[in-house]
Amino acid sequence: MRKLIRVAMVVSMVAVLGACASSSPDVIQRGDAQRMAKIEDGVVLSVRTVTVDGSQSGIGAAVGGVVGAIGGYGGSGVQREGQVLGVLAGVAGAAAGNAIERFSTREEAVELLVQLKGGERRAIVQAKGGEKLDAGDAVIIVTTGNKVRVTKAPK
Repeated sequence: MRKLIRVAMVVSMVAVLGACASSSPDVIQRGDAQRMAKIEDGVVLSVRTVTVDGSQSGIGAAVGGVVGAIGGYGGSGVQREGQVLGVLAGVAGAAAGNAIERFSTREEAVELLVQLKGGERRAIVQAKGGEKLDAGDAVIIVTTGNKVRVTKAPK
C-alpha cells in the first residue's frame, strides 16, 4: 500500500512539473540555444487573441485514477465493497485527472498574420510573450528547426 502511494506521489510530481513547461516566445528551449536560425523580415497584418487547448498526455488520468482507486478502496471496511468502491473511484479520478490536466495546460496565445518582404503571407500562433505586437509592426520571423517565433524587428 505504501509503495502504491509513493508511485502515485512520483507520478503526480511528474504531471505537475510537466504542466510547467512553457511555449512562450520569451523562453528558448535548451536544445535551440547556440543553433543557427533562419530569419525572415515581415510586417504584421493582424493580431488575434486565441486559446491553445490543453494537452491530454494521459498522465493526469493515470494519477487521478490511482489516487481515486486508493481513496475508494480505503473508504470501506468490507473487502469486496472496498474493491468496488476502488474501481468506481478510480474511474471518476481518471476523468477528473484528465480534465485537470487539460485545463491546467491551456494557454493564452496570439495568431499573427504576417506579410513577408517577397509578398508571401504566413499565419503563426505563439504564446503571449512580454512583447506586444500590433498591425503594422515590422517583425522578424525566427525559424529554428520546426519551431517558429515572431519578434519585433530591431530598429
